[in-house]
Amino acid sequence: MRQVAADVSALAAPGKQGTPHAAILAAEGLRVKHGQRVTLDVARLEVAEGELLALLGPNGAGKSTLLRCLALLERPEAGVVTFHGRPLAWRDALAYRRRTATLLQEPALLDTSVFENVAVGLKLRGVARAEIAPRVAAWLDRLGIGGLARRAARTLSGGEARRVSLARALVLEPEVLFLDEPCVGLDAPTRSSFIGQLAAILDEQRLTAVLVTHDQAEARALADRVAVLLDGRIREMGPVAAVLDAPEDSAVAAFLRPERLPERRRR
Repeated sequence: MRQVAADVSALAAPGKQGTPHAAILAAEGLRVKHGQRVTLDVARLEVAEGELLALLGPNGAGKSTLLRCLALLERPEAGVVTFHGRPLAWRDALAYRRRTATLLQEPALLDTSVFENVAVGLKLRGVARAEIAPRVAAWLDRLGIGGLARRAARTLSGGEARRVSLARALVLEPEVLFLDEPCVGLDAPTRSSFIGQLAAILDEQRLTAVLVTHDQAEARALADRVAVLLDGRIREMGPVAAVLDAPEDSAVAAFLRPERLPERRRR
């Protein structure tokens, strides 16, 4: 059973309404400007309960900005985010964040042990001490890092740190998991292993998640649907295979088309 803080009662989901595919998270009219430049302009976006939606696009397309707006980590100039069909005001941000979790590009671990890093969110939410240890241990074991519990976080490799960060998010049992380029900076074998673990967990737990990536292979491995962003706008959205294999938008097709690097001229 989820541990929900008392001050989130105003945001409580209205029972088990609708189907398992009903939208748990939606956004409408989101607009973000940096100076005079519009960096995000999204008319409508929905995330169904139990699905993973990938936000795919090149650098600077607005993917991370959109994720931060959906996570209520950044306040848009205009627009509304709804959770379980209820509009969220900025004053709801803390209560909402207690029901979600975000995995950022950099693990940003505390200078303490692996166990304490994973346990910190549970402590902040007032979870009973007797419940914390088994929950932390379960996720460390599930991610193959149970033997690192007493290790200082600063001594971890990149892959180990990423798994600790993922455990820290998953131990909270979030209703929505936000993943901002979770594999960036990992070497190929570590990345492949991490994606495999993440895909299995998402499938087993039927987690609702939003993933930011610029990598088509990552989107194929993890996502149910994909939204392709170009210049701050969603140009095409739909099932992963349909969008990536047969895009209808010409700009999306150009972005998805693999470019060949020029070959070196040898004497």
